[in-house]
Amino acid sequence: MKILMVSAEVLPFAKTGGLADAVTALSRTLALKGNDVKVVLPRYYSISRDMLSLVKKSLLVSTGWSDILADLYSCQDSFLGVNNECHGNLEYYFIDQERLFGRDGIYGNNYEKDFHDNPLRFSVLCRAVFAMCRAIGWIPDIIHSHDWSAAMTPVILNFIERNNFPNTKTVFTIHNLGYQGAYPDCAYRLLGLSDSYKFDAHISRFGGLNFLQAGIYNSDFVTTVSKTYAKEIKTPKGGCGLDALLRSLDDVFLGIINGADTAEWNPVSDKYLIKNYSKDDLSGKSVCKSYLQKKFGLRQDSEIPVIGIISRMVEQKGIKELFAPYYGCMYRMCRDFNAQFIVVGQGEQWCENEVRYLSGEFENFASYIGYSEEISHIVEAGSDYFLMPSKYEPCGLNQIYSMLYGTLPIVHATGGLEDTVINFSQDSDNSNGFKFYDLTPDAVYNTVKWALGIFHDKSAVRKMQYNGMASDFSWSRSADEYISVYQKLLLE
Repeated sequence: MKILMVSAEVLPFAKTGGLADAVTALSRTLALKGNDVKVVLPRYYSISRDMLSLVKKSLLVSTGWSDILADLYSCQDSFLGVNNECHGNLEYYFIDQERLFGRDGIYGNNYEKDFHDNPLRFSVLCRAVFAMCRAIGWIPDIIHSHDWSAAMTPVILNFIERNNFPNTKTVFTIHNLGYQGAYPDCAYRLLGLSDSYKFDAHISRFGGLNFLQAGIYNSDFVTTVSKTYAKEIKTPKGGCGLDALLRSLDDVFLGIINGADTAEWNPVSDKYLIKNYSKDDLSGKSVCKSYLQKKFGLRQDSEIPVIGIISRMVEQKGIKELFAPYYGCMYRMCRDFNAQFIVVGQGEQWCENEVRYLSGEFENFASYIGYSEEISHIVEAGSDYFLMPSKYEPCGLNQIYSMLYGTLPIVHATGGLEDTVINFSQDSDNSNGFKFYDLTPDAVYNTVKWALGIFHDKSAVRKMQYNGMASDFSWSRSADEYISVYQKLLLE
C-alpha cells in the first residue's frame, strides 16, 4: 500500500511530546512490512537544509485566496542511520515556507505561546500535501493524519482535491483530545475556504473554529491510541465536548495502543547507557543507577530506591497533585521516604519554580529543567521506579519505556496506563507495576509508599522487572491493526 503520514511532529526532526515518537515508529514499522510510506511535515527553523535533498523549487501551494511558493525537500530514513532495513520504503518530505515555518517553535515559543497564524500555517501544510503528491507523481492509497494540526487534510481532500485523488481513503488519529485547534471565527478567513464549508465540513463549533472536530467528521476512519482512552473520550467526563460526536462513529472508531520504537528504546543496544543490559542479565542496570545518582549529585547507594519522573509540566500530567505548594505530595515524599527523586521536564513556570525549590531544599531530590533525549534514556535505565500520575493519558510511552528497561511504573490507572500496567499482587504471575485509581496527593503518596515497601523483596521486584522486559511492546502488532483498518477501507 501507498501510505502518506501527515504530522506537525516527527522524530528526530521536531518533537514536543509522544506524537513525534508514535508517528515515526508507526511509519517505520509499516515500511518494514513492505508498504511504501511517506511522511510530510513542515521544515521548521531547527531542521537544517544541509541534511535534506531538494525535490522541487517553488512548489505552488494554493491557500484558497492566493497562491504561495514553498520549496519541497526530502530525506530517506536510511540517511538517519536508523532502521536501514526499510530499504527505501520510508521517506520524509518537508514543506519549506520560510514565512510560515521558518521560526523558532512548532506551535509557539516563549514570546507567543500559540502563534497567531497557526490556522494559516497548518492549513497550508494540509494543502501542500496534495501539491507534493502531484509534484512527485505519487497518489497515496491512504492519507493518515495525526492530531489537530493535520486535521484539515481530509477536509481539503473531500471538498477541494477529491477529483484528483478519487480513490484515496483517510484515517485520522487522535493522540490527545485535549488539544483541538480551537480558534475564533475570524480566523476562518485564513483557511481560504468557501463560507459554506465552515458548516458543511463541520469546522464551525460554538461560534468559533475547531480543527479536530473537522478532522474527525471528514475522515473515513478515526483511531486513538489506546482502548481504554477510546472508551474514556466517549464519556462527558473525558470527551472534552466531543463525546457525542465520537459515540456516533460506531464501527469506524477504534483504540489501537501505541508501541515503542525498540530501535531507539532497548537497554541491550541503547547508545546512551554507560552499560547495556537485558532481562536475563540485569547487572548493567545497577551500573546505570550508580551513574545516574552521580550525574544528578545524589548519594551513590544501591540500597536507596530511585524514582524517576520525565514529564511535561502541565496540568494533564498531574503536576498539581505532585508539586502544588501546600497541596501536592512531593514535599512530603522527599521528607518522609528513604528514596531519591529525579525530575526531568519543563512547562508551567510555577511548577518549574517549585521543582527548583525542592532541588535546593532536599538532598534526595534532583532535577533537570528542559528536555534531553540522552538524559531521558539515562533516567529510564537508572531508576528503580518511574512515577506517572497523569490526570489522563491517551497512551503514554514512558511507562512502556520503563518496563522495557526493568524500571517499575507507578501510574494513575487511566487511558493507556490502565491498558499496559498490571497491578502488583503477590498472587499474580503477570504483575509489572503499581496503579492507583483516584488522582489525589494522598493516593500518589500511599501508592509510592506501597511500591517502596517491596523494594527489598528482591524476588518480587525481579519477577516484575522480568515481566515488563519480556512484554511485547513493539509496534509490529499495532501496525498490523492499522493495516487491517487500511485494507478494510480500500475494499469498500
